[in-house]
Amino acid sequence: MFDRSALEQLSKDELIDIILQLLKRVDALEKQLGKGDPPSFVRANRPERQKKERKKRNLHFCRKRDKPTITDIHVPGACPDCGRTLHGGWLAYRRQVIDIIPAPVEVTEHEVYGRYCGVCGKNVVPRLDLSGEVVGAHRVGIRLMSLIAYLKEVARMTVRTIQHFIKVMHQVHLSVGEIVKVLRAVANKGKETYQGLLKQVQTSPYVHADETGWREDGQNGYLWVAATPTVRCFVHKKSRAGEVAEELLGKDFDKILITDFYGGYNRFACRKQKCWAHLLRDLHKLRLSAPENEAVSGWIDAVKNIYEMSKGYQKECQNGKSLRCGVFDRQRMRRQFEADLQALAEPYTGKQNDAPQRILAERIVNFLPELFTFVEFPDVPSENNAAERAVRPAVIARKVCGGTRSEQGSSTKIILMSIMQTWKLQGLDPIAECQAMLAAHSP
Repeated sequence: MFDRSALEQLSKDELIDIILQLLKRVDALEKQLGKGDPPSFVRANRPERQKKERKKRNLHFCRKRDKPTITDIHVPGACPDCGRTLHGGWLAYRRQVIDIIPAPVEVTEHEVYGRYCGVCGKNVVPRLDLSGEVVGAHRVGIRLMSLIAYLKEVARMTVRTIQHFIKVMHQVHLSVGEIVKVLRAVANKGKETYQGLLKQVQTSPYVHADETGWREDGQNGYLWVAATPTVRCFVHKKSRAGEVAEELLGKDFDKILITDFYGGYNRFACRKQKCWAHLLRDLHKLRLSAPENEAVSGWIDAVKNIYEMSKGYQKECQNGKSLRCGVFDRQRMRRQFEADLQALAEPYTGKQNDAPQRILAERIVNFLPELFTFVEFPDVPSENNAAERAVRPAVIARKVCGGTRSEQGSSTKIILMSIMQTWKLQGLDPIAECQAMLAAHSP
């Protein structure tokens, strides 16, 4: 390295000579290493990856501009500095502002006049036909009815919150009793749709089932749900017995039933799949209860490893690219996973065994034929998450309102929950579908 003070004392020609010498030295070093290639010591210690072509996108990752309803044009009339009048111009930029305007309801008053017929001697009064606009003798139209049902079940608003919302946004006052009557009217018109959903559930290739507590008039009861990938169906009963599940699914249900480990579903003779999410959750609790017990941790890891291998095989069958996913192959793999899991669980079973994993081991042995159904039937989920997600809105509503006050209120609740959740699950607009349903069943 050169000393800075020494360089400052050199003349311009001497500095140029030093620079030329350094450039020659750089050229010589580049020839030794290979011109253009970086030194080997700066390369990452990993194999070079072949770059993939960038996927072409139809749309950019930016917010799509909405279609304007009002266009307000801003043009400068004069120069702010000299005051000269300006003409022509160009579009510099756009800015959109999205807002809502409280819209008052449309109140249509139908005046029906009668006339007297001098020949027949009768009073003639035209019959008013409001089919497609209103249900029965209600003064609330089907569009407002659909909005109220949507706010109640999808937005999970209370009746008084709905009352306040409609008053603020649409400048109309509806009493609490009238809103309740509107919800009952929508539920009555939705009974036929509800029965159709129940039949779809009973004929589905596999069904998720679950139950949660629900109070009616202060008395404990239960809300049962049967769920498929496209349908949600609820039933309210005061009992948690297995007869309710038979009423929901039918006594002759012969499809695949996915549930937790509750014994009320054992009466079904169909194929079953027990929820691995519940079992894994209990395994995690067991690990926390004995954090320093290496035998327990090792046993839990072994059980989870078998489950992960079975899930990997299920994904392999779902992709359809493997040659070992035939019917007999899947049955053989199911028996293999069952045998491996049984070998892990059996040493810890028995009332005399005081091992911490005894309870879960006995559960595994008792429900072993129902733990790997998803291996033989790859389209069947290994967990009951669909039913858990279906009852979650009801659990939230229960914490807010505490339940329903009458049998009629419970019937309204289960019908509206079933049809609204199903429409939303199918990607449909619940408000539009409710309007179509009311219009089709209006007098």
